[in-house]
This record gives sequence, structure tokens and C-alpha cells, in this order.
Amino acid sequence: MTDRADKARWTSPLRRRRGPGWAEQTPTWRAARPALIADTLKRASARPSGNWFVVGASRAVRPGRPCGRTVGGVEVVLWRSESGDLRAGPGACPHLGAPLRDSRVVCGTLVCHWHGLALDGAAFAGWQPYPVHDDGVLVWVRLDAVGGEEPSERPVVPARPAPGSGVDAVFTAVGRCEPQDVVANRLDPWHGSWFHPYSFVDLTVVREPQGDEGGDEDDAFVVDVSFRVAGRLVVPVRAEFTAPEPRTVVMRITEGEGATSVVETHATPLTAADADRPRTAVIEAVVAASDRRGFALARAAAPVLRPLMRGTAGRLWRDDLAYAERRWELRSTGRFPG
Repeated sequence: MTDRADKARWTSPLRRRRGPGWAEQTPTWRAARPALIADTLKRASARPSGNWFVVGASRAVRPGRPCGRTVGGVEVVLWRSESGDLRAGPGACPHLGAPLRDSRVVCGTLVCHWHGLALDGAAFAGWQPYPVHDDGVLVWVRLDAVGGEEPSERPVVPARPAPGSGVDAVFTAVGRCEPQDVVANRLDPWHGSWFHPYSFVDLTVVREPQGDEGGDEDDAFVVDVSFRVAGRLVVPVRAEFTAPEPRTVVMRITEGEGATSVVETHATPLTAADADRPRTAVIEAVVAASDRRGFALARAAAPVLRPLMRGTAGRLWRDDLAYAERRWELRSTGRFPG
């Protein structure tokens, strides 16, 4: 096929929007039924997680340096062995409690900076390693005492575009709320074009979750929405929202530009379950893919695109964390509707 023929077949993903403005759009509050959102959240909360928690981006755990995180009030230290394999365990040194996140990694061994105690990832003097999983985009740690469920060998990792075919970026923010408040935000697609008019317009929920009748695989919101690019220029898509486990909501583009692309929102508790002022980390992984020939250039420019992708997620979560925090505040004071 000639280059001229290729150009003739090319179509722009952009469309010019001629719909109503923000104040003229159809109200969605009747459709956003509190009972429906609550029931969908309840079913998601009942799905097994195997006690796995997302702790951050895979690329954030770099060879030669430890990485400290807190999950459910438990200090965790992560590092990589000399071969690049992931290691994790309690964040306090078993000798005198030094913070291992501030220690050093020497030839793949974690060496405490207080007295030189070396940990290679195996059990030592009461220090027990934690199971870990690196899926290539995110890092997970299994904490059975925090999760309290039947443990599983691997976490529930959502289906993604084929490895090497997409561009991924991971955004992290922290809010004063519980994981369920973050998940509830994502299980309310109706707020999109009202609360985020700078990003979403013309949002319509075309199918609601089927509940117990349809099974887990049919427990999804299907949404038609346009992503705003600039002014009246938009990219229309169909997307599906699912909650494969209690602390994860996945938005997957099923039709339109970027089909198979996903946005995974993971909510990881930082504080213990009985904390008076809970804090939750939102760890959002965006994996963008496209079958357009020029997308190879986007993959090559991934280091430049990732900050832009994180910036877009950050703008949304500035508002969505306010939503989640408000929900927790109302729940904690007995003022939540319904």
C-alpha cells in the first residue's frame, strides 16, 4: 500500500462537540441512585483480594536503594536483589528497630545503616519477609495480618494491553478517607461531566451493573463519554468500569480511540483499620494503547509523556479526593445520606 493510500485511509480521533454547556446538560442525580452505588460497592468489598495491597510503581523500586511504605499501619521496606528480583519485609530492623527504608542496598542485600546487619530477604531473628509481586507496572505486597482474608499466591491483576504495546504512568496521592470512599467515587460515573467538565463531557451511562443476577463478569458500568482535548475538540469512547477486588476499580476503553487502554485505581490504606483519622493512598496506573501506526512514537517518547499523564490524573484526583474525603467525613459523623 502506498503512503498516499495510507493518508487517504487515516481518520482523526478528534471530533468537534456541539452539545450543551455545563449548566444545560441533563441532570444525573436521579440516575446516580445511592442504593445502586452502595450495592455495587458492597459486592466489590465481598470479592477476595488474597490480602494483596498495591504499594507503588514498579519503576519506583530501583536497584541499589530501598523503598519504604506504610500499609494498614505496618511499616514495609522493599528493595531489589542483585538479579533485580523484588524483596520486602518489615520496615524495622530486627536488631534495634532502625528504619530500614533509610538503609543501603549492597550487592542486592539490605544493610542496616545503624549497625550493619545484613538482610538478603530470608527470615532472620524474627524478621519475616513478605510475599511480593511485580506485575511490570505496579508492585504489590501481601500482608495477611492487615487483610484478614484467606491468602492467595498472586494478586488480582487486571487485564491490560499486551506488554510493550502501551505507555504506562503511575500517579499517587493521599487522602483523609478509607479505601471504600475512593472505590465509591469510581463507582459513581454519573459525576464525571458535572464534577470534571475540564476532562469529560456528554457522559451517558448506557448500562448499569446487573448485580447478583449477572455474576461478577457482568457487574459493570458501561459509559459513553467524550474526553475533552481542547475547547470543543473531544475524543468519544465507550468505557467499562469494574471492581475486580475490594480496593480496585478498573476503567477499560472498549470502543473508540485507544480501545483496550485501562485506568486502574487502587486504594491502599495507610493507617490501621481502627484509626480515628484514616489515610488512604490512591495509586492510579494508566496504561494507554492504540493501534494507530504513529503510536510507536508515543512509546518511544514515554519518559516525556509520563509526567503529562500523571499531571492529568493529578488534576482529576484533586477533585475526586475532595469527594472521597467528604464522603468519609459524612459517614464518620453519621450524616451520610441513605
